[in-house]
Amino acid sequence: MIPQAVNSDNMFDWYRPSTTETYFTEISLGIKYTRPIDYEHYHQYNDYMKLDYQGLAPFIQKYFTPSEEIRGIIGDIEAKYAVDYPNICVLFYRGNDKARETEIPKYEDYILRGKQLLEKEPALRFLVQSDETEFIEAMEAAFPGKCLVFRDEIRHIPKSLTTVDKVFKNENFKFSKYYLAITIIMSKCKHVICGSGNCSIWIALFRGSSLNMQQFQKSKWLVA
Repeated sequence: MIPQAVNSDNMFDWYRPSTTETYFTEISLGIKYTRPIDYEHYHQYNDYMKLDYQGLAPFIQKYFTPSEEIRGIIGDIEAKYAVDYPNICVLFYRGNDKARETEIPKYEDYILRGKQLLEKEPALRFLVQSDETEFIEAMEAAFPGKCLVFRDEIRHIPKSLTTVDKVFKNENFKFSKYYLAITIIMSKCKHVICGSGNCSIWIALFRGSSLNMQQFQKSKWLVA
């Protein structure tokens, strides 16, 4: 049975006063539900090439279309930073306390893979997105003049086993909206280099495929 509403009363506790409607607009879309949809929470650590994109797409469209406010933030960021999607490679690194959940890749892996793409596509720029200050600095050093960082719209801290949501708790509501907008922006870029986790999988889900994604998963890199 397809749910007709999402009860968000106990959701987003760290991001009050937000609600589901803050982030998403439900689309009036009839979904012909003819088979089970293969998706579980643990899939965030699986191979994204094996996700059931065809089955999931109608649900993403119906329940996770960004709200008018989020679309406005996306437009503002695109204009402010002159985002050129066909010539951007995302370097997405979820660090800090993520190490408690799963193995995360090395900075050097991102640099190597970024340079390999740059050799083939010299016009590429790198959208660097991370919660770890040292990662951002390392990418800017490795790709001088080639990095795009949304300075005013992200939060990052020196490497530690905590999270920006705890360090900057009073700012969570504001930056949760920025983060969703940035996730959607990352999903629209030509290339994505990322680890595995709930943030990375939503890049893939909004993208609608794993095309041009390089995913670090269980000690190896998967290239679609």
